[in-house]
This record gives sequence, C-alpha cells and structure tokens, in this order.
Amino acid sequence: MKALKSLGRFGPFALISALFVLFAALSALWSLWMILPAVILGTLMAMGIYDLIQTKHSILRNYPVLGHMRFFFEGIRPEIRQYLIESDQDEEPFSRDDRSLVYQRAKGVEDARPFGTRMRVYDAGYSWVTHSVQPVHITDTDFRVTIGNKDCKQPYDASIYNISAMSFGSLSANAISALNKGAKMGRFAHDTGEGGISRYHREGGGDLIYEIGSGYFGCRTEDGQFDPDKFKEQAASDQIKMIELKLSQGAKPGHGGMLPASKISAEIAAARGIPMGHDCISPAAHSAFTSPVQMMEFLGKLRDLSGGKPVGFKLCIGHQREFMCMVKAMLETGIVPDFIVVDGTEGGTGAAPLEFANHVGMPMVEGLTFVHNTLRGAGIRDQVKLGAAGKVVSAFDIARALALGADWCNSARGFMFAVGCIQAQACHTNQCPVGVATQDPTRQRALDVDDKSQRVARFHHNTLMALGEMAGAAGLESPSNFLPRHMMMRQSDNSMVQGDQVYGYLPEGYLLDDQSPDYNGNKTRWARAQADSFVPFD
Repeated sequence: MKALKSLGRFGPFALISALFVLFAALSALWSLWMILPAVILGTLMAMGIYDLIQTKHSILRNYPVLGHMRFFFEGIRPEIRQYLIESDQDEEPFSRDDRSLVYQRAKGVEDARPFGTRMRVYDAGYSWVTHSVQPVHITDTDFRVTIGNKDCKQPYDASIYNISAMSFGSLSANAISALNKGAKMGRFAHDTGEGGISRYHREGGGDLIYEIGSGYFGCRTEDGQFDPDKFKEQAASDQIKMIELKLSQGAKPGHGGMLPASKISAEIAAARGIPMGHDCISPAAHSAFTSPVQMMEFLGKLRDLSGGKPVGFKLCIGHQREFMCMVKAMLETGIVPDFIVVDGTEGGTGAAPLEFANHVGMPMVEGLTFVHNTLRGAGIRDQVKLGAAGKVVSAFDIARALALGADWCNSARGFMFAVGCIQAQACHTNQCPVGVATQDPTRQRALDVDDKSQRVARFHHNTLMALGEMAGAAGLESPSNFLPRHMMMRQSDNSMVQGDQVYGYLPEGYLLDDQSPDYNGNKTRWARAQADSFVPFD
C-alpha cells in the first residue's frame, strides 16, 4: 500500500501518457480533429519523460509535469503578493501607500485619503511632526539651497529634492530621457550615476550632477585609471552643475560591480569610455587615492579641473572612525568639500547581494545624524552642505531628513515610480515589464518619454507643495527650519520621545575641545582617527 501511495506522484504523468495514446488512436481511427489534443498531450508527455531523466531538479524527477507548477507559482509570487496579499503598509520594500502616493502626485490626481490614518499610531516606531496653533501659509514652494563654500567659484542653487544616482545601463534610454526632461521642467537636478554621461542625459537639458565612481567612467584611461584631461572636458559642460565622488552606495557599500560584456551596448560603451566585448569592472575601492589626505587633494583637483564647480562625495557610513579620518584630513589640508551625500543602507535601485542589502551599512537616519554632528564637532558644518538619500518619497520623509541635519534630499526609487516603475523587482533581469530598468528596445519602447517626463515634474512639484503645507502647519516659514524637536516618535507602546532627545544636535567644536564630554563615544573614535591613513591609530 505504501509503495502504491509513493508511486501516486507519477499519476498525472501516467494519465497524460494514457490520454495521449487514446487521442492518437482516435485521430487515426475516427477524426483528424483528435490530433490537436494528441499534440498537446504528446508535448506534455515528452516534457514528463525529460523530467524523469534530467538531474538538475529533484522535484521534477519525483513529480514529472506536475512539478512545473511549483516553478510557475514561484515565478509569479511577487506579483501575487503585491496585488492580492500584501497590506497597504507592508514594505516590500515600498508599501502600497507609498507607491500610490507617488503615482497620484505624478499623475496630478487627488492624493487625499478618507476615513483617517491606517497606520498603527500606538505602535513603537510611529513618528509625527508637531504642529502649531499659528500655522503659516507658504505660497512659494520652490525650496532651494545654495551649494558651494568659499573655495567654490560656481555655486549651485539646487532644489531641496532631486533625482538620486541611477546610471544609463541600469536604467533604459527612455527612462533616463524622461527623468532628465522632467528635471528640466521642474528646475531640479539629475544625478548621472557612476555609468558616465550618456546622450540621453544631455538631450533633455536638465541640470546634471556628474557622479564619478571607482571605474572613472567617462573620464578614464584605457587601463581604468582617472584621466584628468577627459574629466576636464566632461566637466566643462554648462549642464553639469556639481561633481560627486562616489565612495559607496546604500545598496551594497564596500562592494564593487561588474557589467557583463553581453549587456554592454555601443551606447553604454560610449558613455562609459570602455571597449566592447569585455566585462566592465567597477572596483570596490578607488585607485586615485589611498589615504584621507589624498582623497581631499583629489577633491581639490576635481574642483580645479571643473573650473570651480561644487565638489563633494557620497557614502554610506560604515566604520564611523573612517569618516572622522576624512574630517581630520579636511582640517589638515584646508580642502573642505562643498557637499556630502549620506546614503542609507535602505537605499539602492540596482541588484545587490542579499547579505549586503540586509546587513551591511548604516541606515540613513543614524548615518545622517552622525555625519551632521561630526562636522559640527569639527567646527566645519557651516562649510559643507548635506544631502540625504534612502527611501525618501514623501513630504514627511523630506521633513524628517531636514530636521536631522540634511540641507536637501535625493530620491531614486521615488522618481522611478514617477516614470512608471511598478516594483516588479526584475531590475537585474533585463526584463522590466514597464521599460524602466532594461536595455531591451522592445520593452523600453513602452515608456513614453513625453508623458513620463511630465509625471516626473508633477511628482516633484506636488511633493514640494505638500512639504510646504507640512512646514506651514508646524509654524515654520521654510522646511529648512525643521529641527529634531519638531519630530516626535514612539519608542514603545506606552511612551513617546521628542526628536532632539534621540537625534539632537551636538555642540559646535566639541571634538576639538579637550574639556567637552564624550558624546556617544565620538571623542574616543576621533582620537583613533588619523588624517594620513584610514587605518586606526592605536
């Protein structure tokens, strides 16, 4: 009996085989119309025979034909979950509420919600903005920040909400074009990502932040080293407003990358300055510098070669001491970057190893707070503007980042949603269903540049309008006036705390004052940091 039950798993295959024989006989003896089901059943029977003899999938050897159902449902699991199972607040990685908000603002349709909040306001982690009994009406919501310190000859008047780094190659030509045209319409900036400046970045005419990664794409020698002459030529364009040196990104900090030769098109090769037919390697570390002092000197070189445009760097915080090494190098060399972008580990549009995405790097809130207070402790916070990136898609997200010390925010996936991304999470497969993250010409054709660029501009405009309303509700004249005390958060089910009790601003110059207390162990880290090496000083 047990043996019969065990053999029952072959029942569907046996039934298909028997029906094939039946219909094949009927097609010969009765009617040629029977050949159609015979062909279908014969195909399934051939599949079952192959399942029995193949060695890669155990489930198919034990359940021929029927086992394919498992792989089918596994393949559509993200869509089934997204459309039928997940709640509006499940973050996978963005909740339905967040995505709907972006879609509605991008389309210019009503984004109000009836019947009150659906969030669990008494659960730990819930946070809110404190409002005033004397709210302010803000009419001009084109909020801007001037980036550029005393050594900058061409400061940039930037929007406080911009498109974060996404390369041509990771995004399609149509997606890059739509983003850049939208940035032009809305007068905000578009970060090129580390993949160089493509013609699709240039055609739209939008302001560009030229990101330079460890591969030095667009400004590299044949062997992958930094080429100052090529950089100078690139940076001379009036469209390029700032230069951003990428140290690490939130999705996979400390990890390099590789674009297979099979995915490199002629346009990608031209934008990156790489040969066709070879894998494109992005090293984990830069070759242009190996110490904090050399890094500052390299930033100074980029500033000079660009004609005095704002220069800065982007990083996801790892070893806190290493960032303090950079700050010590700023003090020693006198070369202070115009800006720093803090990327949280929750960020990242591209594919990354699961361990890196889940367990490497500091989240944006803690990273931003640390960088802000370290610069304050070194007495140079007023010389450096801070950007923040990491799941920033709503006015509240921006307000929180500004309160914690940011001067502006960047968003990648928010603007991806604006151009039509449906969070299919197929970015690394080249099979994006809406033509955003693919190089397949037939797939990206579905993305209409003129329509989506208008959505990008509307999303930016409507988000800043909502930010203005939120700042006005708090009694502030500008979102830049948000401080930690304007934020409240619930620490547990029965207690709440004011933002400055958790993420407060530390005193100016405390790291340089021997008499000041050691806040959160920062002075201990400061003592172990050295300007001429990233290695800890013991």
